[in-house]
Amino acid sequence: MRAMEFFPEVAIIGAGPAGSAAAIHLQDKDVLLIDSAEFPRDKTCGDGLTPRAMRELSALGIDLPFRTRGLKLHGFGRTAEIPWEWGVGSAMRRQKFDALLYNRAPAQKLTGVATSPVVENGRVVRFQVGEHVVHPQVVLVADGVRSTFGTQLGRVWHKQQVYGIAARSYCTSTRSSEPWIHSHFGDLPGYGWFFPLVDAANVGCGALSTAARPAKVNTKKLLRFYASSIQEEFGLGEPTSVTSAALPMGGSVSGVSGRNWALLGDSACCVNPLNGEGIDYALETARLAASLIDEDLRVWPSVLREHYGETFTLARSLAKLLTYPRMLPTFGPLAFRTPLRTLLMPTVARAMGNLIDDSDRDLAARVWHAAGKATRSLNTAPLWG
Repeated sequence: MRAMEFFPEVAIIGAGPAGSAAAIHLQDKDVLLIDSAEFPRDKTCGDGLTPRAMRELSALGIDLPFRTRGLKLHGFGRTAEIPWEWGVGSAMRRQKFDALLYNRAPAQKLTGVATSPVVENGRVVRFQVGEHVVHPQVVLVADGVRSTFGTQLGRVWHKQQVYGIAARSYCTSTRSSEPWIHSHFGDLPGYGWFFPLVDAANVGCGALSTAARPAKVNTKKLLRFYASSIQEEFGLGEPTSVTSAALPMGGSVSGVSGRNWALLGDSACCVNPLNGEGIDYALETARLAASLIDEDLRVWPSVLREHYGETFTLARSLAKLLTYPRMLPTFGPLAFRTPLRTLLMPTVARAMGNLIDDSDRDLAARVWHAAGKATRSLNTAPLWG
Protein backbone atom coordinates (compact mmCIF):
# COMPACT_ATOMS: atom_id res chain seq x y z
CA MET A 1 0.00 0.00 0.00
CA ARG A 2 1.37 3.43 -0.95
CA ALA A 3 1.72 6.03 1.77
CA MET A 4 -1.66 7.50 2.63
CA GLU A 5 -3.24 10.01 4.98
CA PHE A 6 -6.27 9.04 7.07
CA PHE A 7 -8.75 11.42 8.72
CA PRO A 8 -10.99 9.16 10.88
CA GLU A 9 -13.43 10.35 13.48
CA VAL A 10 -12.02 7.66 15.78
CA ALA A 11 -8.68 5.87 15.50
CA ILE A 12 -8.44 2.70 17.59
CA ILE A 13 -4.93 1.38 18.21
CA GLY A 14 -5.01 -2.33 18.98
CA ALA A 15 -7.66 -4.72 17.67
CA GLY A 16 -7.87 -7.16 20.58
CA PRO A 17 -11.07 -7.51 22.63
CA ALA A 18 -11.09 -3.88 23.83
CA GLY A 19 -10.27 -2.31 20.49
CA SER A 20 -12.56 -4.46 18.35
CA ALA A 21 -15.43 -4.18 20.84
CA ALA A 22 -15.06 -0.40 20.82
CA ALA A 23 -15.20 -0.44 17.01
CA ILE A 24 -18.43 -2.46 17.13
CA HIS A 25 -19.99 -0.04 19.63
CA LEU A 26 -18.92 2.87 17.40
CA GLN A 27 -20.32 1.45 14.17
CA ASP A 28 -22.07 4.76 13.44
CA LYS A 29 -18.71 6.57 13.44
CA ASP A 30 -15.94 6.65 10.86
CA VAL A 31 -13.50 4.31 12.64
CA LEU A 32 -9.97 3.30 11.68
CA LEU A 33 -8.97 0.07 13.51
CA ILE A 34 -5.21 -0.44 13.63
CA ASP A 35 -3.24 -3.49 14.75
CA SER A 36 0.42 -4.39 14.46
CA ALA A 37 -0.35 -7.97 13.36
CA GLU A 38 -2.40 -9.72 10.74
CA PHE A 39 -5.36 -11.72 12.06
CA PRO A 40 -5.69 -14.41 13.27
CA ARG A 41 -2.85 -14.04 15.76
CA ASP A 42 -2.18 -15.47 19.22
CA LYS A 43 -1.97 -13.83 22.64
CA THR A 44 -0.76 -15.12 26.01
CA CYS A 45 -3.98 -15.57 27.99
CA GLY A 46 -5.95 -18.06 30.06
CA ASP A 47 -8.77 -17.86 27.47
CA GLY A 48 -11.51 -17.91 30.12
CA LEU A 49 -14.67 -15.83 29.78
CA THR A 50 -16.65 -14.98 32.92
CA PRO A 51 -20.43 -14.42 32.95
CA ARG A 52 -19.56 -10.73 33.10
CA ALA A 53 -17.71 -11.03 29.79
CA MET A 54 -20.56 -13.06 28.31
CA ARG A 55 -22.99 -10.28 29.23
CA GLU A 56 -20.87 -7.80 27.28
CA LEU A 57 -20.64 -10.15 24.31
CA SER A 58 -24.41 -10.51 24.29
CA ALA A 59 -24.71 -6.72 24.04
CA LEU A 60 -22.47 -6.94 20.97
CA GLY A 61 -24.73 -9.57 19.42
CA ILE A 62 -22.21 -12.38 19.93
CA ASP A 63 -23.21 -15.77 21.32
CA LEU A 64 -20.66 -18.49 22.07
CA PRO A 65 -21.85 -22.11 22.01
CA PHE A 66 -19.57 -23.55 24.71
CA ARG A 67 -20.75 -22.94 28.28
CA THR A 68 -19.05 -23.21 31.66
CA ARG A 69 -21.17 -23.61 34.79
CA GLY A 70 -18.70 -22.39 37.37
CA LEU A 71 -15.37 -22.69 39.10
CA LYS A 72 -13.74 -25.53 41.02
CA LEU A 73 -11.11 -24.43 43.51
CA HIS A 74 -8.62 -27.09 44.60
CA GLY A 75 -6.23 -26.63 47.49
CA PHE A 76 -4.86 -28.05 50.71
CA GLY A 77 -6.50 -31.42 50.15
CA ARG A 78 -9.98 -30.03 49.48
CA THR A 79 -12.13 -29.01 46.51
CA ALA A 80 -14.83 -26.35 46.47
CA GLU A 81 -17.32 -26.53 43.59
CA ILE A 82 -18.93 -23.13 43.06
CA PRO A 83 -21.47 -22.63 40.26
CA TRP A 84 -21.75 -19.17 38.74
CA GLU A 85 -24.47 -17.35 40.68
CA TRP A 86 -25.83 -15.79 37.49
CA GLY A 87 -25.26 -16.34 33.82
CA VAL A 88 -22.84 -18.72 32.19
CA GLY A 89 -19.17 -18.54 31.30
CA SER A 90 -17.23 -19.83 28.35
CA ALA A 91 -13.71 -20.22 27.01
CA MET A 92 -12.16 -19.80 23.58
CA ARG A 93 -8.61 -19.60 22.30
CA ARG A 94 -7.59 -15.97 21.95
CA GLN A 95 -6.56 -16.63 18.39
CA LYS A 96 -10.17 -17.51 17.56
CA PHE A 97 -11.85 -15.10 19.96
CA ASP A 98 -9.94 -12.03 18.84
CA ALA A 99 -10.49 -12.90 15.18
CA LEU A 100 -14.23 -13.28 15.84
CA LEU A 101 -14.46 -9.77 17.29
CA TYR A 102 -12.11 -8.30 14.70
CA ASN A 103 -14.15 -9.67 11.83
CA ARG A 104 -17.36 -8.32 13.38
CA ALA A 105 -15.95 -4.80 13.68
CA PRO A 106 -17.42 -2.63 10.87
CA ALA A 107 -14.35 -0.40 10.60
CA GLN A 108 -11.68 0.46 8.08
CA LYS A 109 -8.67 -1.65 9.04
CA LEU A 110 -4.97 -0.97 8.83
CA THR A 111 -2.06 -3.24 9.74
CA GLY A 112 1.08 -1.66 11.14
CA VAL A 113 2.71 -0.23 14.24
CA ALA A 114 1.33 3.10 15.45
CA THR A 115 4.12 5.46 16.53
CA SER A 116 5.18 9.06 16.92
CA PRO A 117 2.07 10.74 18.31
CA VAL A 118 2.04 14.50 18.05
CA VAL A 119 0.17 16.09 20.97
CA GLU A 120 -0.99 19.70 20.95
CA ASN A 121 -2.87 21.19 23.91
CA GLY A 122 -3.58 17.70 25.27
CA ARG A 123 -4.93 16.42 21.96
CA VAL A 124 -3.38 13.81 19.69
CA VAL A 125 -3.45 15.57 16.33
CA ARG A 126 -1.58 12.99 14.27
CA PHE A 127 0.55 9.86 14.42
CA GLN A 128 2.19 7.46 12.02
CA VAL A 129 1.53 3.87 11.03
CA GLY A 130 4.57 2.96 8.99
CA GLU A 131 4.62 5.49 6.15
CA HIS A 132 0.96 6.40 6.66
CA VAL A 133 -0.14 9.46 8.62
CA VAL A 134 -3.33 9.43 10.69
CA HIS A 135 -5.14 12.64 11.67
CA PRO A 136 -7.77 11.50 14.23
CA GLN A 137 -10.50 13.39 16.00
CA VAL A 138 -10.37 10.85 18.86
CA VAL A 139 -7.87 8.09 19.72
CA LEU A 140 -8.68 4.97 21.76
CA VAL A 141 -5.56 3.06 22.77
CA ALA A 142 -6.02 -0.68 23.30
CA ASP A 143 -2.56 -2.02 22.49
CA GLY A 144 -2.19 -4.42 25.41
CA VAL A 145 -0.24 -4.77 28.62
CA ARG A 146 2.95 -3.13 27.33
CA SER A 147 0.98 -0.33 25.62
CA THR A 148 3.82 0.98 23.50
CA PHE A 149 1.67 3.77 22.09
CA GLY A 150 0.26 4.60 25.51
CA THR A 151 3.80 4.87 26.87
CA GLN A 152 4.62 7.37 24.13
CA LEU A 153 1.65 9.40 25.37
CA GLY A 154 2.94 9.35 28.97
CA ARG A 155 1.55 6.14 30.48
CA VAL A 156 3.57 5.04 33.52
CA TRP A 157 3.36 1.59 35.10
CA HIS A 158 3.93 1.68 38.88
CA LYS A 159 5.74 -1.60 39.53
CA GLN A 160 5.77 -1.17 43.29
CA GLN A 161 2.14 -2.31 43.10
CA VAL A 162 1.31 -5.98 42.66
CA TYR A 163 1.56 -7.49 39.20
CA GLY A 164 1.36 -10.97 37.78
CA ILE A 165 3.69 -13.24 35.88
CA ALA A 166 2.19 -16.18 34.06
CA ALA A 167 2.77 -18.93 31.52
CA ARG A 168 0.20 -20.62 29.32
CA SER A 169 0.08 -23.77 27.20
CA TYR A 170 -2.36 -25.87 25.22
CA CYS A 171 -2.81 -29.57 25.98
CA THR A 172 -5.04 -32.31 24.70
CA SER A 173 -7.26 -33.56 27.52
CA THR A 174 -9.87 -36.21 28.13
CA ARG A 175 -11.81 -33.52 30.04
CA SER A 176 -11.64 -30.73 27.46
CA SER A 177 -15.44 -30.50 27.14
CA GLU A 178 -16.45 -30.44 30.80
CA PRO A 179 -18.34 -27.31 31.90
CA TRP A 180 -16.04 -26.31 34.76
CA ILE A 181 -12.90 -24.24 34.99
CA HIS A 182 -10.35 -25.28 37.60
CA SER A 183 -7.86 -23.40 39.79
CA HIS A 184 -5.25 -25.08 41.98
CA PHE A 185 -3.53 -23.57 45.03
CA GLY A 186 -1.30 -24.72 47.85
CA ASP A 187 1.12 -27.13 46.20
CA LEU A 188 2.71 -24.52 43.93
CA PRO A 189 4.68 -21.29 44.48
CA GLY A 190 1.73 -19.59 42.81
CA TYR A 191 -1.44 -20.99 41.26
CA GLY A 192 -2.42 -23.17 38.33
CA TRP A 193 -5.43 -23.35 36.03
CA PHE A 194 -7.19 -25.74 33.68
CA PHE A 195 -9.69 -24.17 31.27
CA PRO A 196 -11.54 -26.55 28.91
CA LEU A 197 -11.74 -25.40 25.28
CA VAL A 198 -13.63 -28.37 23.73
CA ASP A 199 -10.83 -29.24 21.29
CA ALA A 200 -8.10 -28.94 23.95
CA ALA A 201 -7.44 -27.25 27.28
CA ASN A 202 -5.62 -24.11 28.30
CA VAL A 203 -3.26 -25.14 31.10
CA GLY A 204 -1.22 -22.47 32.82
CA CYS A 205 0.21 -21.08 36.02
CA GLY A 206 0.94 -17.72 37.53
CA ALA A 207 2.44 -15.94 40.50
CA LEU A 208 2.08 -12.53 42.10
CA SER A 209 4.99 -10.15 42.36
CA THR A 210 6.04 -6.64 43.36
CA ALA A 211 9.24 -4.68 42.86
CA ALA A 212 10.00 -5.18 46.57
CA ARG A 213 9.09 -8.89 46.60
CA PRO A 214 9.64 -10.23 43.08
CA ALA A 215 8.37 -13.75 42.45
CA LYS A 216 11.46 -15.91 42.16
CA VAL A 217 9.98 -18.50 39.85
CA ASN A 218 10.43 -19.56 36.25
CA THR A 219 6.82 -19.73 35.12
CA LYS A 220 7.51 -21.95 32.12
CA LYS A 221 9.23 -24.54 34.33
CA LEU A 222 6.45 -24.19 36.90
CA LEU A 223 3.88 -24.77 34.18
CA ARG A 224 5.48 -28.06 33.16
CA PHE A 225 5.62 -29.17 36.79
CA TYR A 226 1.96 -28.25 37.27
CA ALA A 227 0.89 -29.98 34.05
CA SER A 228 2.68 -33.16 35.12
CA SER A 229 1.03 -33.00 38.57
CA ILE A 230 -2.50 -33.01 37.06
CA GLN A 231 -1.68 -35.09 33.99
CA GLU A 232 -3.34 -38.29 35.18
CA GLU A 233 -6.41 -36.62 36.70
CA PHE A 234 -7.14 -34.51 33.61
CA GLY A 235 -5.83 -36.89 30.95
CA LEU A 236 -3.35 -34.33 29.64
CA GLY A 237 -1.08 -34.58 26.66
CA GLU A 238 2.22 -32.72 26.48
CA PRO A 239 2.05 -28.91 26.81
CA THR A 240 2.46 -27.10 23.50
CA SER A 241 2.57 -23.44 22.41
CA VAL A 242 4.05 -22.41 25.76
CA THR A 243 4.25 -18.62 26.20
CA SER A 244 4.73 -16.32 29.17
CA ALA A 245 4.11 -12.69 30.04
CA ALA A 246 4.12 -10.09 32.80
CA LEU A 247 0.74 -8.62 33.65
CA PRO A 248 0.22 -5.16 35.20
CA MET A 249 -2.89 -5.23 37.38
CA GLY A 250 -5.42 -3.25 39.33
CA GLY A 251 -5.19 0.19 37.77
CA SER A 252 -1.55 0.70 38.80
CA VAL A 253 -0.82 3.07 35.92
CA SER A 254 -1.03 6.81 35.45
CA GLY A 255 -1.28 8.89 32.31
CA VAL A 256 -4.29 7.09 30.83
CA SER A 257 -6.07 9.91 29.00
CA GLY A 258 -5.97 13.37 27.47
CA ARG A 259 -8.46 15.71 25.87
CA ASN A 260 -9.18 13.37 22.93
CA TRP A 261 -7.53 10.08 23.86
CA ALA A 262 -7.96 7.28 26.39
CA LEU A 263 -6.45 3.91 27.23
CA LEU A 264 -8.72 0.85 27.41
CA GLY A 265 -8.53 -2.67 28.86
CA ASP A 266 -5.07 -4.09 29.52
CA SER A 267 -3.47 -0.83 28.33
CA ALA A 268 -5.15 0.90 31.28
CA CYS A 269 -4.16 -1.94 33.62
CA CYS A 270 -7.79 -3.08 33.95
CA VAL A 271 -6.96 -6.56 35.21
CA ASN A 272 -8.25 -8.21 38.39
CA PRO A 273 -5.28 -8.72 40.77
CA LEU A 274 -6.90 -11.81 42.30
CA ASN A 275 -7.12 -13.84 39.11
CA GLY A 276 -5.41 -12.06 36.21
CA GLU A 277 -8.73 -11.82 34.34
CA GLY A 278 -9.01 -8.89 31.97
CA ILE A 279 -11.27 -9.74 29.03
CA ASP A 280 -14.44 -8.68 30.83
CA TYR A 281 -12.87 -5.34 31.76
CA ALA A 282 -11.61 -4.93 28.19
CA LEU A 283 -15.14 -5.31 26.87
CA GLU A 284 -16.62 -3.06 29.55
CA THR A 285 -14.10 -0.25 29.10
CA ALA A 286 -14.72 -0.41 25.35
CA ARG A 287 -18.42 0.20 25.97
CA LEU A 288 -17.76 2.95 28.52
CA ALA A 289 -15.29 4.76 26.28
CA ALA A 290 -17.65 4.53 23.31
CA SER A 291 -20.36 6.21 25.38
CA LEU A 292 -17.98 9.12 26.09
CA ILE A 293 -16.59 9.46 22.58
CA ASP A 294 -17.93 13.00 22.11
CA GLU A 295 -16.79 14.18 25.57
CA ASP A 296 -13.54 15.59 26.93
CA LEU A 297 -11.72 12.35 27.76
CA ARG A 298 -9.74 13.86 30.60
CA VAL A 299 -12.67 12.58 32.67
CA TRP A 300 -11.60 8.98 31.92
CA PRO A 301 -9.54 8.30 35.10
CA SER A 302 -12.51 9.38 37.21
CA VAL A 303 -14.80 7.07 35.24
CA LEU A 304 -12.45 4.14 35.83
CA ARG A 305 -12.18 4.91 39.53
CA GLU A 306 -15.96 5.19 39.82
CA HIS A 307 -16.53 1.78 38.23
CA TYR A 308 -13.53 -0.19 39.49
CA GLY A 309 -11.75 1.84 42.18
CA GLU A 310 -13.08 0.07 45.27
CA THR A 311 -12.77 -3.43 43.83
CA PHE A 312 -9.28 -2.90 42.43
CA THR A 313 -7.94 -1.20 45.56
CA LEU A 314 -9.18 -4.01 47.80
CA ALA A 315 -8.13 -6.78 45.40
CA ARG A 316 -4.72 -5.16 44.96
CA SER A 317 -4.23 -5.00 48.73
CA LEU A 318 -5.25 -8.64 49.18
CA ALA A 319 -3.05 -9.75 46.30
CA LYS A 320 -0.11 -7.82 47.73
CA LEU A 321 -0.47 -9.77 50.98
CA LEU A 322 -0.17 -12.98 48.97
CA THR A 323 3.32 -11.95 47.82
CA TYR A 324 4.52 -12.69 51.37
CA PRO A 325 5.79 -16.30 51.20
CA ARG A 326 4.01 -17.59 54.33
CA MET A 327 0.65 -15.91 53.78
CA LEU A 328 -1.10 -18.51 51.60
CA PRO A 329 0.30 -21.61 53.38
CA THR A 330 -0.82 -20.12 56.72
CA PHE A 331 -4.29 -18.88 55.87
CA GLY A 332 -5.17 -20.96 52.80
CA PRO A 333 -5.99 -24.12 54.77
CA LEU A 334 -8.34 -22.12 57.00
CA ALA A 335 -10.33 -20.97 53.97
CA PHE A 336 -10.63 -24.49 52.59
CA ARG A 337 -11.18 -26.39 55.85
CA THR A 338 -13.08 -24.07 58.20
CA PRO A 339 -16.75 -24.88 58.89
CA LEU A 340 -17.50 -21.48 57.33
CA ARG A 341 -16.05 -22.59 53.99
CA THR A 342 -19.56 -23.06 52.53
CA LEU A 343 -20.11 -19.33 53.07
CA LEU A 344 -16.56 -18.16 52.41
CA MET A 345 -15.70 -20.02 49.21
CA PRO A 346 -18.64 -18.74 47.12
CA THR A 347 -17.57 -15.19 48.00
CA VAL A 348 -14.00 -16.01 47.01
CA ALA A 349 -15.26 -17.45 43.73
CA ARG A 350 -17.37 -14.34 43.06
CA ALA A 351 -14.35 -12.13 43.64
CA MET A 352 -12.16 -14.30 41.42
CA GLY A 353 -14.85 -14.40 38.76
CA ASN A 354 -15.27 -10.61 38.77
CA LEU A 355 -18.90 -11.18 39.75
CA ILE A 356 -19.27 -8.54 42.46
CA ASP A 357 -20.26 -5.24 40.89
CA ASP A 358 -21.74 -1.94 41.99
CA SER A 359 -25.34 -3.13 41.62
CA ASP A 360 -25.02 -6.07 44.06
CA ARG A 361 -26.58 -5.51 47.49
CA ASP A 362 -26.41 -8.94 49.18
CA LEU A 363 -24.44 -9.36 52.41
CA ALA A 364 -21.22 -10.58 50.77
CA ALA A 365 -21.32 -7.73 48.26
CA ARG A 366 -21.99 -5.14 50.98
CA VAL A 367 -19.03 -6.42 53.00
CA TRP A 368 -16.85 -6.36 49.87
CA HIS A 369 -17.91 -2.80 48.98
CA ALA A 370 -17.41 -1.58 52.55
CA ALA A 371 -13.94 -3.12 52.67
CA GLY A 372 -13.17 -1.58 49.29
CA LYS A 373 -14.23 1.89 50.45
CA ALA A 374 -12.18 1.57 53.63
CA THR A 375 -9.13 0.33 51.76
CA ARG A 376 -9.40 3.06 49.17
CA SER A 377 -9.71 5.80 51.79
CA LEU A 378 -6.50 4.57 53.45
CA ASN A 379 -4.57 3.82 50.27
CA THR A 380 -2.68 6.56 48.45
CA ALA A 381 -1.10 4.33 45.81
CA PRO A 382 -1.60 5.41 42.18
CA LEU A 383 -4.95 4.41 40.70
CA TRP A 384 -5.13 5.67 37.11
CA GLY A 385 -3.56 8.92 38.14
